[in-house]
Amino acid sequence: MLNRRQFFRNSVMAVAGVSLVEWLRNPISSQAKANEDKDTVTIIQFSDAGQKLGPTRVNRVRKTESEWKQQLTALQFEVTRKAGTERAFSGQYDIHDRGLYRCICCDNALFSSDTKFDSGTGWPSFWAPIAKENVRTTGDSSLDMSRTAVSCTECEAHLGHVFDDGPKPTYLRYCMNSASLKFVKHG
Repeated sequence: MLNRRQFFRNSVMAVAGVSLVEWLRNPISSQAKANEDKDTVTIIQFSDAGQKLGPTRVNRVRKTESEWKQQLTALQFEVTRKAGTERAFSGQYDIHDRGLYRCICCDNALFSSDTKFDSGTGWPSFWAPIAKENVRTTGDSSLDMSRTAVSCTECEAHLGHVFDDGPKPTYLRYCMNSASLKFVKHG
């Protein structure tokens, strides 16, 4: 008769043993799966009309600095690839048209005009991304302050920062650089 401690220890040993046997049988496929997870991401795709097409697994967009410089303007490169910030009120998206905001680097759908609001800050502001899967947030302690940086899931482009002083329903303000966005107007 096993007591609880012996049962638990034996169960853990059995799971570890099965995992080790599986890895010994096929270590290359285990490594390939690990690399696949680093090289691919799941995003939610949207048509230019803003229609949700559903989740899909895509390869991360990876380019050399030289390739990015060929694709982007100097400002777009500084903002998206070097985590820069454009001057307030200098961007091109002080607009109120209906449409979709895509990543300037990879075309990933990021924000909808449905969640855009006038924050008075001089940067396009949204109370939510179009899909949480399409953006990533990370801690940013640059400029001697603690902020939350926002980047594109697909290509890791720096987009801006998110703050907790936005409107209902999320009370968030995704403060984005115009230089990181491409607006696609709904037909």
